[in-house]
Amino acid sequence: MTGNDVVLALVVVTALGFDFTNGFHDTGNAMATSIVTGALPPRVAVGVSAVLNLVGAFLSTAVAATIASGLVQSQDVTLTVVMAGLTGSILWNLTTWYVGIPSSSSHALIGGVVGATMAAAGASAVKWQGLVAKVIVPAALSPFIAGSVAALGTYLVYRVTREVSEGPRTQGFRSGQVGSACMVSLAHGTNDAQKTMGVITLALIASGTLSTGAKAPDWVIGSCATAIALGTYIGGWRVIRALGKGLVEIEPPQGMASESASAAVILSSTDFGYSLSTTHVATGSILGSGVGKKGAVVRWNIARRMVVAWVLTLPAAALVGALAYWVADGIGGTGGVVTIFAVLVLASIAFFVASRHPAVTPENVNAAWTGSVIPDPEPVPATDEVAP
Repeated sequence: MTGNDVVLALVVVTALGFDFTNGFHDTGNAMATSIVTGALPPRVAVGVSAVLNLVGAFLSTAVAATIASGLVQSQDVTLTVVMAGLTGSILWNLTTWYVGIPSSSSHALIGGVVGATMAAAGASAVKWQGLVAKVIVPAALSPFIAGSVAALGTYLVYRVTREVSEGPRTQGFRSGQVGSACMVSLAHGTNDAQKTMGVITLALIASGTLSTGAKAPDWVIGSCATAIALGTYIGGWRVIRALGKGLVEIEPPQGMASESASAAVILSSTDFGYSLSTTHVATGSILGSGVGKKGAVVRWNIARRMVVAWVLTLPAAALVGALAYWVADGIGGTGGVVTIFAVLVLASIAFFVASRHPAVTPENVNAAWTGSVIPDPEPVPATDEVAP
């Protein structure tokens, strides 16, 4: 096995590791509201989400094509660049997961790859028009679109069912949430799993295994689908709590409206090949469901924290990706890639060890949502803003 083969193998393993972190980081996008409202038990919810993420990953490759050839000049990308970009994205994912902030795994990946590419070949190696059109504009608009749809949907479902008694209405919408949550999971697979497929395809092109413009091979699609499904099943309990409990006090009608809005926006963007942040969409939908219900408490202070993380994600991941490239390039050859791989493994272990003290687990998460075990992400002041 040549040094190039070793580096390619490490890049593929690291990319699948990112896909795994994407799965547990973004589980909350699909299942947070369903778990909080009692529509689905936690383990059942993440199990169903895992299966549908797996299925969704096979339904489209449009986003994978955007990542592989639409953001950076393929001829300027080396295996070291791809490895450095993955390092930036994974470290940012782990950091935001640890503190329970639903940042965008997608933008972390894109930021890492763009930063490493710029460090290696300069700003001219980035396809800025594609980056703006396929990433930045959708990132800016999607939370507002999803939030508006969810707000309107929430208003309408409460309006239409205002004569229905509380018990039957709650039970009916809990049942409806099962279907809407499944659609979000399926949509998540069609969009997020594609990004890692695109990165691995980019690495295969850089190594000379595939020609420029080639599509993701079947084994890449299958391995990425499996990795994100496994990550989803492990469950991102910290992020689930922040999304499901921290932003809005969710009731089943709101949950169904927000999930339906998320699924519609994500599936539409996938059809156009937009590398959308499902985290942004889900958060916008949940906030919209709070706005659409008269008298609902919306914790805008926590939302502002999330927005700060969103704004920082692309540049922060790009900076780490660039630093990782400079370290690997300074060491040179296979040794440079092996070094940043080792650093990444050690950092990942450190985050997981630290996360155990304390950790949110499936066994205590239901009690946590009733307020009896784990405190809220931060105290909620008595003067919380209330949606009109």
